[in-house]
Amino acid sequence: MPEENRPILVIGHINPDTDSICSAICYARLKETITGKKHEARRAGQINEETRFVLSKFGVKEPEYQDNVRMQVKDVEYRETEGVSRNISLKRAWEIMKEKNVVTLPITKQRRLEGLITVKDIATSYMDVYDSRILSTAHTKYKNIVETLDATMLVGNPEEYFIDGKVLIAAANPEIMENYIEDNDLVILGNRYESQLSAIEMNAGCIVVCEGAVVATSIKKLAEENGCNIICTPHDTYTVARLINQSMPISYFMTREDLVTFCTDDYIDDIRDIMAKMRHRDFPVLDKKGTYMGMMSRRNLLGTERKKVILVDHNEKSQAVDGIEDAEIMEIIDHHRLGTIETISPVYFRNQPLGCTATIVYQMYTENNVKIDKQTASLLCAAIISDTLMYRSPTCTEFDKLAAKELSKIADLDVESFAAEMFKAGSNLSKKSEEEIFYQDFKKFSSGDISFGVGQITSMNEEELSVIKGRMLPYIKNMITVHNIDMIYFMLTDIQNESTELLFAGNHAQELVANAFAVQFPEGDDIASANLKGVVSRKKQLIPALMKVMQQ
Repeated sequence: MPEENRPILVIGHINPDTDSICSAICYARLKETITGKKHEARRAGQINEETRFVLSKFGVKEPEYQDNVRMQVKDVEYRETEGVSRNISLKRAWEIMKEKNVVTLPITKQRRLEGLITVKDIATSYMDVYDSRILSTAHTKYKNIVETLDATMLVGNPEEYFIDGKVLIAAANPEIMENYIEDNDLVILGNRYESQLSAIEMNAGCIVVCEGAVVATSIKKLAEENGCNIICTPHDTYTVARLINQSMPISYFMTREDLVTFCTDDYIDDIRDIMAKMRHRDFPVLDKKGTYMGMMSRRNLLGTERKKVILVDHNEKSQAVDGIEDAEIMEIIDHHRLGTIETISPVYFRNQPLGCTATIVYQMYTENNVKIDKQTASLLCAAIISDTLMYRSPTCTEFDKLAAKELSKIADLDVESFAAEMFKAGSNLSKKSEEEIFYQDFKKFSSGDISFGVGQITSMNEEELSVIKGRMLPYIKNMITVHNIDMIYFMLTDIQNESTELLFAGNHAQELVANAFAVQFPEGDDIASANLKGVVSRKKQLIPALMKVMQQ
């Protein structure tokens, strides 16, 4: 895809919540309105039930999944060289190469790649072929011979093939010709009636009459009776002899085995290594279904620009879409602590201590005097309600509440009833697997040499959370090995009672909780959970408290 047509991707974190998805959608709309350039919201992971409910309720399509932002073949402006038929002549292939200024032609049938023909292959056909039977061996169509010689077929069917016999020039007397013309030969000759007659009587398969000579009616009639084709060309004998091998079909010389092809989904970094080892000038590009798409050369990779990305609701590399280090980060819009994302050049970075990224996006709409439509207002309002736990989270500010109030007016939304409906849709956890629950909102962090992960689910159903606790305790222990981290914490947050049952696993995990939240555990007991009253926010309450103890 040409760089100017490639959209700028607006992406949230790899375990997207409602704020991450809705903010990406609404910020992409804002940027497209302001700049006129194409921006597309994408998701870096599976959306949860709450977010799915929000999108469905307001009639918004789920963003396309973006598993990584590494450059792929489909992001490069490769040549869309049209495929040719295997039956065209070498001469026609050469003409197409000159017209398109290419050295390789793809040979296709119904957009499926059959082989390749190169300038080297054509040169080989001219320089290394001495076999006078090569034209018939290659099963050359008479139509190709006619076109190559700028000729007219006076007798015979141009769609038939020359499949038996040699090519020869009848330069001798008719008496001598009888000694070397065999059945089915193709004979190149002049305007001598006797030579034409002799060739037909010797069962030649075809005669090529040169210099536009008039062929007598009696010769044409005799040729028809004997099954001999007649081709008349304006060229002289020397020119015909020089050109006729160019009528052979490219199928005879094309490469059809061990073709090196690339898929549109292949990564540029991977194919660079392959290109470096191969001496080919051009490589065919196929899509995932094997359909031929075009041709790529090393030159196509020169100056290729990286994918342009805007990150929302995160600035930690561990939470970013795979391959972020290979992308060009244009902006970061976030409300979390400063993380580990690095950029090559300065970028627009807006980070505010608010309860929700959607509040920042709302501010940017108003700052740029862009009208917020009802659907956009609904998405932003839902994100604020979700991320602030209906204003119960300590991260919630007056700005968040004011933004939600104004947005609810535009959206014509009853906040109380909508919040209850949304949280109920998102807290239907009993039917989900441990894996689905764990990855609903899981993030990795680090402090010095310590790496840890924190997951969180929220529910308005205390009984449901109690059942999930028993299922998740053994599961999170295994996740330490899977993610190769020191500790895992998992928050079961009760929105109604504004509390969290914190599950944990890993060396010193219990000790950290005890010191961070002044929780007393019985000596010698390997208890793996703690009830934290008033703790509902991972960002503002749990993470800072744990990191403070880690740093000490």
